[in-house]
Amino acid sequence: MSKQWLLITSMLLLSLCLYLGIQSWEKRKLKEKIRKEWGIHPRGSRFDKEESLKAAWLNYEEQHPSDFKIDDITWNDLDMARVFELLNNTKSSLGAENLYRLLRSFANDSKGVAEFQEYLDFYEGDDQARSKIQYVLAKIGKRDRNQLTVYLNQPQANKLGNPWLYYCLGVAPLVLLGALIISQNSLFLLGLIANVVTNSIVYLIKKQQLERELLSMSYLVNMIALAKEASQVSHPCQGELKELSKKLKTVGKLGFIFRFKSGSESEMFLEYLNILFMVPLISYNVVINKISTFQNEALRLAEILGKTDSAIAVLNFKKIMPYTSPPSFATEGGISSQGMYHPLLSQAVANEVQWHKTTLVTGSNASGKSTYLKAVAINGILAQTIGLTCSRSWQMKPGAVLSSMALEDSLFEGDSYFVAEIKSVKRIIEKVKGQETCYCFVDEILRGTNTVERISASSAIVNWLRASQSLAFIATHDIELTELLKDHCENIHFSETVTEDQGVTFDYVLRHGPAKSRNAIQLLSVMAYPKSIIAEAENRAQHFEKTRKW
Repeated sequence: MSKQWLLITSMLLLSLCLYLGIQSWEKRKLKEKIRKEWGIHPRGSRFDKEESLKAAWLNYEEQHPSDFKIDDITWNDLDMARVFELLNNTKSSLGAENLYRLLRSFANDSKGVAEFQEYLDFYEGDDQARSKIQYVLAKIGKRDRNQLTVYLNQPQANKLGNPWLYYCLGVAPLVLLGALIISQNSLFLLGLIANVVTNSIVYLIKKQQLERELLSMSYLVNMIALAKEASQVSHPCQGELKELSKKLKTVGKLGFIFRFKSGSESEMFLEYLNILFMVPLISYNVVINKISTFQNEALRLAEILGKTDSAIAVLNFKKIMPYTSPPSFATEGGISSQGMYHPLLSQAVANEVQWHKTTLVTGSNASGKSTYLKAVAINGILAQTIGLTCSRSWQMKPGAVLSSMALEDSLFEGDSYFVAEIKSVKRIIEKVKGQETCYCFVDEILRGTNTVERISASSAIVNWLRASQSLAFIATHDIELTELLKDHCENIHFSETVTEDQGVTFDYVLRHGPAKSRNAIQLLSVMAYPKSIIAEAENRAQHFEKTRKW
């Protein structure tokens, strides 16, 4: 019997040494990963799918409605999913969900905004503390559809039935192993094997049935288990983190065995122990009871850690951009900016913004009209969400941001292009009716209909918008529109150069006034169209300019 005990003890010690060795290696690897990923463009992740992030955001909105949300049309028009990816240097799902929520909601919580700014300022000045808290956040990790806040709202509703069954199955391996060692009876060995097989089957079946609950539970327990470690790192809310950690320590003690699985070697080892002793199923109801008692504390812990992670991601964004500036907010006026550029363009051309009345933007295709509108809109969102802009300076009156631009990706499925377009513009009108300050961006207004109705309807819509306290940026090819509205709207434009050697070239520099150049016919000539076509086109254009008739 002494030899058997020696063998068992040796195996346990070997397993422990192996586990500790793997843990040490993973710790070094994770710290090195954090160091390498700082100050560079975030790499794509197999987590942070938008479907999951959006579900978490919508659930949060049910509990904490915001002043204004970026709707799906505007989000898609401005390619904000890519803007999120550029910002997303987060290490945990808590941070990614908080960052996504920031970009889609204009906060009405001045205390929360101030707290987020405090985190930004603190970690910008303490690089060592920043890397330490990122290490803790990375240990919390990422898991799509973790449903953490959903789960915390009604914990008792998710209790397991028949808990005694899991206690019996979990204790049985220890009882049978002890009996086998003492009696050396092979029947106990068969019983142990049967028990292991039974536990494996029951565990895997229940795990599949309770996949969402177990994911939420394991992620929550992992977060709480690491709360104490987070509270030992310098943080603006360090004192509060320590208090939260103390209150939640009972749940945290279960973290060693009931831990979120990231797929690492050491956690795979723990998963085998979980299967053998039914630990998650036994501890499940225990944790739910504790969570019910300290529900608000768990939510606050998730909020602090999520804000911290997203604030550090914003600092990384600030580091990788050519330059940035914080916005200043005014009670009157529109938007004034110098050196404003589009964050998604690697070689973006900076332009000014002086937007104090409804403005028409003209120019040929690919000249920069749409990009300019999107850059202004994106920076208007960034200013009011993360408190940072891609500009030398930025001043604005706070307001909602709505667009109607990329309707080939319209959410109005099944509609014709024109019907989709007028529905999209109508939602802007409805928002403006609410007497809120809105920044409206429309690219090629009513392009889906004939010229006469397009010009007449477009001018009427623009006149209606300019009579409100909102501002509109309208990109258009219609010179007639600029002439009709020249006394009521600002005009800016982008132009191009056409040469036989280089074809069309653009400088993407903003110019004041409406577009005057007529390079389309010249481009036909450069592309070697028949001379008769060129001549007829020029004659018709000249005739129209003189008589305003075709």
